[in-house]
Amino acid sequence: MKHIITKRVIATTLGVTLIGFACKDSFLVVPPTGQVSSAQLTSKKGLDGALISAYAQLNGRANRMASASNWVWGNIRGGDSNKGTDPGDFSDINPIQRYEYLSTQGVIADAWSGNYEGVARANNVLRLIKEAGADVTEDDKKRISGEARFLRAHYYFQLKRLFNNTPYVDETLDYGTGIEKVTNQADLWPKIEADFKAAYDNLPETQGQVGRANKWAAASYLAKTYMYQKKYAEAKALFDLIIANGQTAGGKKYGLVPQYADVFKASNDNNLESVFAIQAAANTGSVNNANPEFDLNYPYNTGPNGPGNCCGFNQPSFDLVNSFRTNANGLPLLTGAVTDQGGGQYSTPANEVKSDMGILTKDAFTPDAGPVDPRLDHAVGRRGIPYLDWQDFPGADWIRNQPNGGPYAPKKFIYYKSDKGSLQDNSSWTPGYTALNVPIIRFADVLLMAAEAEVEVGTLAKAMEYTNMVRKRAANPASFVKRADGTNAANYVISEYPAANFATKEAARNTVRFERRIELSDEGHRFFDLVRWGIVEPVVNSYLAYESKKLPNALGGAKFTTNQDEYLPIPQAQIDIQGPSVLKQNPGY
Repeated sequence: MKHIITKRVIATTLGVTLIGFACKDSFLVVPPTGQVSSAQLTSKKGLDGALISAYAQLNGRANRMASASNWVWGNIRGGDSNKGTDPGDFSDINPIQRYEYLSTQGVIADAWSGNYEGVARANNVLRLIKEAGADVTEDDKKRISGEARFLRAHYYFQLKRLFNNTPYVDETLDYGTGIEKVTNQADLWPKIEADFKAAYDNLPETQGQVGRANKWAAASYLAKTYMYQKKYAEAKALFDLIIANGQTAGGKKYGLVPQYADVFKASNDNNLESVFAIQAAANTGSVNNANPEFDLNYPYNTGPNGPGNCCGFNQPSFDLVNSFRTNANGLPLLTGAVTDQGGGQYSTPANEVKSDMGILTKDAFTPDAGPVDPRLDHAVGRRGIPYLDWQDFPGADWIRNQPNGGPYAPKKFIYYKSDKGSLQDNSSWTPGYTALNVPIIRFADVLLMAAEAEVEVGTLAKAMEYTNMVRKRAANPASFVKRADGTNAANYVISEYPAANFATKEAARNTVRFERRIELSDEGHRFFDLVRWGIVEPVVNSYLAYESKKLPNALGGAKFTTNQDEYLPIPQAQIDIQGPSVLKQNPGY
């Protein structure tokens, strides 16, 4: 039988398979499935897709340690929370909370690689836009490049705060073009400033999608960058513009939402207080779109009558809870030598919130009747107080290991019972994925940074005005946690600061710094604030001395070492790859 063998024809005769051969070599070249052409990538749609991938990295994309929420790097290291849960669960965090960092730790490598992934994605956009297609207008180029430079600056801002100086790679460098020779000896701040400045100059005031960075988000981040460098006059000038004219990407004039709790409700995302946030969405087909970095940070063993059901991480510290104690006039108890340095640490037996001090008991207890700042019960789950709309927090029944983490649970980024199935995702191993955005900068943060800048340039009255704007919102009785009968759940007493708190620069500085701790607790800021204020060693060691008496197994013997523990070590694997002549290890490692 004659077989006619042609291109891509397979003939079978008498049980024998005959494979045909092409008469041209081009037959051997098979395009990869799903390959995207250059024209597709450089079209407006392609560029926007690449830009969205750079935004997507903000939450780490299942890499918790790379998320801008910073619940390990800012909360745990800053004394707002303990690692919590069982000692052996995700034990790689244990050396972090004890300030015993190792250059070989996986969580440290994750923080490095996850943020550099964000840098790479932003650089990819900037590389592609140089070949932009005909459908990309000049305005499109300005906006897209502005957003990409904003995001690149954000990722380098994270790297700067975590590791100090790291290699700066922009869109002009790639494999084979010198990327492997870039050292970490140059200061990152000028590069970060330049990117945020370019974003501020080129981004529009409003955006078609509210989650995108706009001109005022860039201004706020640039001003924050100035604050880290103690460029207070430059920061003040920007804050003046932001407070007077700033608006969200959706066109809402910046302001404070009337009730503090509404900052942390998925149903109220992208409100007038949201300067820039990690956007989250539930029930999209991937829980990586629904703040995956918080999946471990829920009360434990809650069953159907509580949220998350796992795993007891990021437990608020005793010291944080005590920081919310006020006097009979509603003012914080700003006493103690460390507080005089602006730390806000004052935990003594006389100031402890005592209703939860017996950490090993499930027995009945007498609720603490002392006056507290109402923000306490929006930030911390504590016994006998309503836990959002679920039930009164039951204490030990929802705590995985009290001797290791204490009796408290986080509360700010927890979904409401009324959000189940709509603004919360049930498609994975835990229901702890939600549509609640995670603020990177919110307007209260802007006001308190502006107050700090005003203190440093000497305008104390303006600093008091800004600080009291934040405090006045906290004092709104409509936002107090209530019981079912409408009564306040605790003895909430809070008032605005009097002039005496701003009579001197030192007093004003301490007041503003303390207010930042209370207002922004458990939002990833604390450790980084302490480092930039230059007071991290006395404050953290004061915290450890106090907290370790409550949790000796977790924190006993822990110590912060100055000129070392401010920054994480450069991952040893990176040094091994590039060589010690290219990457210099941080001091002490």
